[in-house]
Amino acid sequence: MTKPRQHSVLIANRGEIACRIIQTARSMGLRTVAVYSDADAHSRHVHMADAAYRLGPGPSPASYLNRDALALAITQSGADFVHPGYGFLSENADFARDCASLGPVFVGPGADAIDIMADKARAKARMLAMDVPCIPGYQGDDQTDAVFMAEAKKMGMPIMIKAAAGGGGRGMRLVSHTDDLINALGSARLEAQNGFGDDRLLLEKAVTNARHVEIQVLADQHGTVLHLGERDCSAQRRHQKVVEEAPCPVMTPALRAAMGAAAVTAARAVDYVGAGTVEFLLDGSGQFYFLEMNTRLQVEHPVTELVTGLDLVAEQLRIAMGHPLDLTQDDVTLTGHAIEVRLYAEDPSQDFLPQSGPIKHWSPPAGDGIRVDHGVVSPGIVTPFYDPMLAKIIAHGPDRDTARQRLIKALEETILHGVATNRAYLLDILRDETFAQGGVTTTFLETDFQGPAPTPAAPHEIAIAAVLVYFHRRAASMAAARIPSSLADWTNTRVLPAPIWLNETHDGGARHLPMTVTPDGNGGYSVEGPVDLHSSKPLRVEIIMHGPNQAALRIGADNHRVTYHLDEGPAGPTTITISFAGKTLTFDCHNAGGDHEAKRNGTGRITAPMHGQVTGVTITVGDRVAAGQSLGTLEAMKMQHTLAADCAGRITGIHAKPGAQVSLGDVLVIIEPASDTPDDGADHP
Repeated sequence: MTKPRQHSVLIANRGEIACRIIQTARSMGLRTVAVYSDADAHSRHVHMADAAYRLGPGPSPASYLNRDALALAITQSGADFVHPGYGFLSENADFARDCASLGPVFVGPGADAIDIMADKARAKARMLAMDVPCIPGYQGDDQTDAVFMAEAKKMGMPIMIKAAAGGGGRGMRLVSHTDDLINALGSARLEAQNGFGDDRLLLEKAVTNARHVEIQVLADQHGTVLHLGERDCSAQRRHQKVVEEAPCPVMTPALRAAMGAAAVTAARAVDYVGAGTVEFLLDGSGQFYFLEMNTRLQVEHPVTELVTGLDLVAEQLRIAMGHPLDLTQDDVTLTGHAIEVRLYAEDPSQDFLPQSGPIKHWSPPAGDGIRVDHGVVSPGIVTPFYDPMLAKIIAHGPDRDTARQRLIKALEETILHGVATNRAYLLDILRDETFAQGGVTTTFLETDFQGPAPTPAAPHEIAIAAVLVYFHRRAASMAAARIPSSLADWTNTRVLPAPIWLNETHDGGARHLPMTVTPDGNGGYSVEGPVDLHSSKPLRVEIIMHGPNQAALRIGADNHRVTYHLDEGPAGPTTITISFAGKTLTFDCHNAGGDHEAKRNGTGRITAPMHGQVTGVTITVGDRVAAGQSLGTLEAMKMQHTLAADCAGRITGIHAKPGAQVSLGDVLVIIEPASDTPDDGADHP
């Protein structure tokens, strides 16, 4: 008897969403097929899948956006289904048509539905025809500045400019004064053309003090369309979602029914099939307006899954297989509350500059009501080619505050060493009183949220870092000399203090901390530092437990459990990163009197902060520059980053031209630092 062939699904994506789809597909008995770029050859989603096919080099146009390479992988794998995840080609109608011509079922709506909803102007026209509430605006074919100005004056300020063919905040501009409209139109057109290959725009009356509320819909191939309640995604920075939750804190049953009905109407208007999201703006009076429809799975889908008990990926696959939905609208119930945050490789202290580089240690949280969706491998690397999101951390509880408190604790226990992350920023949001009370609107993070001021390391935190550096230096020295551990810290003369120089950089500047660590012979260490650090009184630190990347230490009556990572050089540790409860600190370690002074001031060697492409150079050899002056720009992870002088001086070398691809750490510009001695023409001894 012939064994039935196992159906397979190819996931045309990467990272956490590929891992999440593989997890459900395997639980359904499907064979899973991954695709990968050269940069992702050792990624988690590749290891999880039953098979994997190379697409091409790291940059996404040559790999995850390469339809020819994907078509070859689909053909070679014999996949029955193609799940696009989100991002990349998930809302590309031509890719959906590619799948149809090759044979596999595209796990998503038909190409026509994608086409209509991808065009904001067409989508809005269709919604108006179906009496779905829409924001007053202009989405006509005449794209001249004169027409836009006339329409803006009819609506009255403020107005919002949007890219007709785009999303994700690109091509979007808020204009409060008519004098600013023409310039805003020009920059929005350029951004839309660069981002989407289409410079068409539309205008809408700006809805102020609003929430971003979206409705999840499911539609099968048999005419059933349901909504699964709402998600509040109002916590946004630069039009990008940061925190999402379900249900919306201000939702009422009547409003949910009305918004749900509008979302179902929107889906029916384009003969939608699969999982989709209809996004609305909700103003303070309870009036809601259609924004757009995302014709794919959303990043924030886990919060809906946790409050409904449904697996949306499983529902997508069942619908793609032709099965009818096995629930009715009355079967959909919401239980408890769920909140999700997005953990990004970015540095909030540097205007959220995306980070690339090695992942040295990753420890996701666990606990009641905690879910972590991630694609992180430890040790691993964050490449410069893709969106810098690392993981989604989600908490579910019987009520909103329980979910919030669980998520705070989970974030405190989340450890990622190697690249800067936004973890502390997320904790600040969750602890903020406005967020705790459910009062966040779409402008909150940009205009109202301050967050606690960054604070330098506390004395006990610095003392712990110094002791751990000393401990590892001593262990390395003993191993090199083949001294048994039983003789650690033994001496037949007076115990000498060991110098440990630490350098801490934070938002408020830098601190240079010459420390001494002295063993006391009783399992403890006396740590002394600058007078302003310890008030002239040494701290006694005792190591009560030590293991790989973890330690427990005691200072006075207080126990401290830490996770840490040391970068080792020929002479011992060069950098130590320590995570306490909800706080991560990094110190440079230097030899006393050595390169410490060189670190005090800028080096004049301007290096690439990440892999990327040089898009502009604004200086020439011989120019004199001030500290902090812009030298040029680098594009990486879809963003432009300014290269700034780290000291005042004269440009003596430029090693990168516009258009050049550079790697993390490449020297781009050399500055001869200016002398501290004034050039006043006088003789100075």
